[in-house]
Amino acid sequence: MCVCRGQVVVLLQRCGGGERGKMTEAAETVADVICRDGIIYTFGCGHSHLPCLDTFYRAGGLACVSPILDEDLMLHDGAAKSSRMEKMPGIAAEAFRRHHVTPNDLIVVISASGKNAAPVEMCECAKKAGVKLVTISSSAYIDHGAKLLSLGDIAVDCKVPYGDAVIDVGEAKMGGLSTYASLFILNSILIDGAKKALAKGTVPPVYRSGNVEGGTAKNVALEERYFGRIKRL
Repeated sequence: MCVCRGQVVVLLQRCGGGERGKMTEAAETVADVICRDGIIYTFGCGHSHLPCLDTFYRAGGLACVSPILDEDLMLHDGAAKSSRMEKMPGIAAEAFRRHHVTPNDLIVVISASGKNAAPVEMCECAKKAGVKLVTISSSAYIDHGAKLLSLGDIAVDCKVPYGDAVIDVGEAKMGGLSTYASLFILNSILIDGAKKALAKGTVPPVYRSGNVEGGTAKNVALEERYFGRIKRL
C-alpha cells in the first residue's frame, strides 16, 4: 500500500509541476467560459469517464459541467464491449451531435493512451465545430500511435507510464495511475478556473452539499438554471 501511495504522490507532483503552465492556461479558458455563461463538456471512455462523473453534479463541483456519456463506451453496460467500441469510428460523432456543443463552450477530452477512435473523433468534432478543446493524455504513448496531445488547443500531459499500471505483482503489473492523474488535472483546472472567474467579477455556479443547511435550496436554483442545457441533469 505504501509503494502504491508513493507512486501516486510522485505522479501528481510531476503533473502539478511540469504541466503547471498548461493547466493555468486551461483554467483561464474555464474562467472565460464561466464568465460568458457557457458549458464545460467532458468526455472519456472506459475508466477515463470516471473523472467526468466525479466533476458532475456533486458537492463543491461547478454546475456548468456537462459530461458527454454514452453507455456503449462506459463499463456498466458491458466492460469488454465498451473496450471494443471505443476503437470503432462514428460513435463519438453521434454523441457530440446529441449534446449541442457550441463555440461558446469548452470541451475536455480525456484518454491516457490518446490513440483510440472515440476520443480522437471527439477532438476532431470539437475542432470542426470551432469549440475550444483541452486534452488530457500521456506522452508515454506518442510512439505507440497516440494523437490526443497533438489535437488539443491546450494539451496537458498526465505523465502516466506506458501500460498505466506500475506495481510488479509476479509477471503482471497492478495499480493503474491514469484515474488519479486525470482527476487531479481536471479538478485543478476547474477549481482554478472558478477562482479566476470570481476574480473577474463573475460568481461561479457551485453546488453545495445537500446534507448541509441551505444546500438543497441552493442546488435547486442551479438545477433550474441548467435544466435543458445539460443533457444528463
